[in-house]
Amino acid sequence: MAQNPNIVASWADTGHVQVWDFSSHLNALAESESHGASAVSSQSPLVKFGGHKDEGYAIDWSPLEPGRLLSGDCKNCIYLWEPTSGTWNIDSNPFIGHTASVEDLQWSPIDPFRFASCSVDGTIALWDTRERNSPSSTIKTHKADVNVISWNKLASNMLASGSDDGTFCVHDIRFVKEGRDTTVDLVAYFEYHKHPITSIEWSPPHAASREASSIVAVSSSDNQLTIWDLSLERDEEEEAEFKAKMKEQVNAPTDLPPQLLFVHQGQKDLKELHWHPQIPGMVISTAADGFNILMPSNIENALPA
Repeated sequence: MAQNPNIVASWADTGHVQVWDFSSHLNALAESESHGASAVSSQSPLVKFGGHKDEGYAIDWSPLEPGRLLSGDCKNCIYLWEPTSGTWNIDSNPFIGHTASVEDLQWSPIDPFRFASCSVDGTIALWDTRERNSPSSTIKTHKADVNVISWNKLASNMLASGSDDGTFCVHDIRFVKEGRDTTVDLVAYFEYHKHPITSIEWSPPHAASREASSIVAVSSSDNQLTIWDLSLERDEEEEAEFKAKMKEQVNAPTDLPPQLLFVHQGQKDLKELHWHPQIPGMVISTAADGFNILMPSNIENALPA
């Protein structure tokens, strides 16, 4: 939970969603001098919810309303958690609009009642928590499962999505009409990756880097983590000036999109990536063989003093 970082929510393959208070563990880590291995301690969750009829993967805390939580399962059900007097009230009537597993959930960065979901059914749904009957809009752009989505915190009209077929898209939700729409919202569509997209995330806002709203990181089962700047486009005049300056034949690669900034390789079975919330340009990625922390050299950000 962004507003209270010691509160953590977790999914389990038992079908339970649990909320934990890790205050004592974080305090013990901060006070420890050795930072060595500690004894495993038993702890009960604050809440254990068994209303889902299957396991799931989708879960997201609201960035605007402390304690408000969404959880989505492999059946197609999305449950809303509302904080109340130190616990949570979980509505017994789920949001149902997808026809297959809900893979990811994202709250709007500016509207406390709006959220997005994506599904194995190949769609992205936009919801209003005050209207439970059906999604306000459904987007069908990908040709396969939609695995992950990311809502841009600076340009709040931009929603990025990654699919099982290796494609990822950027949608401008201002142009999504009520009901089902397909193409009018599409800002960008990339077919660079050849295997499923496993994670996608916009660069977070930083005081020293307001242009981060155009930068997005993507990981894939093809063992590549790529970073893209959607504000870039090919400039033939600039290429001509560069060729004249170099006094030799220099050609920009025609098989690489001009928006591709950086490619990170060397990890096996990449699963998830996140931007560092405080250090501009720093990314952490998890994979089957460990995790990497990296700062692409061609993103102009300096480590803090």
